[in-house]
Amino acid sequence: MLESAQALVAEHAALERAMSDPAVASDPARLREANQRYAALGPTVAAYAAWVAARDDLGAARELVAEDPAFAEELPALEAALATAEDRLRRLLVPRDPDDERDVILEVKAGEGGEESALFAGDLLRMYLRYAERRGWRAEVLDATASDLGGYKDVQVSVKARGAARPGEAPWALLKYEGGVHRVQRVPVTESQGRIHTSAAGVWVMPEAEEVEVTIDPNDLRIDVFRSSGPGGQSVNTTDSAVRITHLPTGLVVSCQNEKSQLQNREAALRVLRARLHQLAMDERHAADADARNSQVRTVDRSERIRTYNFPENRISDHRTGFKAHNLDTVLDGDLDPVIRSCVDADEAARLAVIADA
Repeated sequence: MLESAQALVAEHAALERAMSDPAVASDPARLREANQRYAALGPTVAAYAAWVAARDDLGAARELVAEDPAFAEELPALEAALATAEDRLRRLLVPRDPDDERDVILEVKAGEGGEESALFAGDLLRMYLRYAERRGWRAEVLDATASDLGGYKDVQVSVKARGAARPGEAPWALLKYEGGVHRVQRVPVTESQGRIHTSAAGVWVMPEAEEVEVTIDPNDLRIDVFRSSGPGGQSVNTTDSAVRITHLPTGLVVSCQNEKSQLQNREAALRVLRARLHQLAMDERHAADADARNSQVRTVDRSERIRTYNFPENRISDHRTGFKAHNLDTVLDGDLDPVIRSCVDADEAARLAVIADA
């Protein structure tokens, strides 16, 4: 642990020197990368300094005890302070997801349950928009296909941090745990007998990739334009502003029609495509890791749920961590932190266990 911490402290100091180098300062991409890494290392460097101070204080106290036994009374408190500092440093040294500082593109898709599933997808969308608002993030709907009763068959949202997020608090670091099937139990608005129904919606979360990180050959794209449908202003059903992009090498298809201009829809579709290609590369890179993306599923099947939203009991349950609470109404209003924190803590505990077994 000591060697790992010292290496990060040295890297932090090197980054500080590099950011004052005119060659780095004049290169926006290098400067942004250096700034992000410097900020990410900050808590670890501070924790290492606190651990060193606690270690030195305890060592000095033990030397004093040899001369004056009265100082022995201070040892328990100093030993506890060192243990606390060591635990915090160890947790910060746990290998992190390299994408944790990224923004995300989040997609909510209705699954089994017809209109009720689409209405629930709309509830999930509002929950994430409210959560982003509470966090001070910017959320932008890139594309949406509305249902007849006001829900969503499919909706894609960009979620971005405002400025540099603190380590572990960027959109991907928290929202990546939302990927999977979300199950709802409630009386649908279409139910005349008052019976509780079960339906599901799927959530996919992808770290957003920068344009320079994912190279897309224009020759690999087939771009089709068509007339928009549904809400969207005067251009809907009057101009061919909607765009569908097919990435020929992978077969990935992305369409956007929310914006009024074809150019805006094309740019939004390319953002989603870059995120999907980046996610595809991540999946391939971690294919041998049985835990890679284990919280996200490919189908919207009620049997593959990660969370249940029980309206009659006002209960939310996360089936991966065992988290349960009877405040579903506040969670749907964006109070997601306790639910997500249970996932973060479980993930951290698993990583610590791997290190302990190594």
